[in-house]
Amino acid sequence: MSKLLYITVNSKSEALSSSKTVGRAFVNKFIERYPHFQVEELDLYKCHIPRLEYQYFEKRNCMISEKDFHKLDEKGQQEVHQIVKLTDQFKEADMYVIAAPMWSLSFPAPLKEYLDCIIMDGKTISISNDKIHGLLSDKYRAMVYVQSSGGDIPWLLRLVMNRGLHYVQDIMKTMGIEVFEELLVSGTGTTEEKRTYAIKEAVSKIDQLITKTAHFNNES
Repeated sequence: MSKLLYITVNSKSEALSSSKTVGRAFVNKFIERYPHFQVEELDLYKCHIPRLEYQYFEKRNCMISEKDFHKLDEKGQQEVHQIVKLTDQFKEADMYVIAAPMWSLSFPAPLKEYLDCIIMDGKTISISNDKIHGLLSDKYRAMVYVQSSGGDIPWLLRLVMNRGLHYVQDIMKTMGIEVFEELLVSGTGTTEEKRTYAIKEAVSKIDQLITKTAHFNNES
């Protein structure tokens, strides 16, 4: 079964979060077009993301062997299991939607911790002779990054200001996901009127964005 992995990175409820509101609208419209997709949701403020301790790895981005795994204490084994679980979940998806606010020209810290977890040798990447090759180009995959921001960032400044967005894009390409599109919820401002307008503008682009990114067969 095809899978859409919907990742949210905001401690606010969906009703209060502009990025999560637009992200939900995208997911709902996507499922209307591709009803055979199974949706898995991952709230990075509720999901446990392990800190990457040195003893969990045999070498850079490579988990320890089964023999060394059994030498870890119970907590360490649970952490390794969680890292593998998160990585496998990401690897199994076909479509990805990340909804996050812009924080300090980047994104909230849980997203960085999550990305560090899923970039694993032998699963999402292959490291050979200090060269990295993405393993997720084995089938068609696409990602839409939904980003909300209080200010309306001018086009000429987006390369400088959207450092978080471009970082995520680079990471996805490193893993082999070439199809990456942004859905900006810009100018949410300080009033509910501005926020509502920004959300409406972003939602109006969803149908076109689905057509642009989602080249999937409409069958189970």
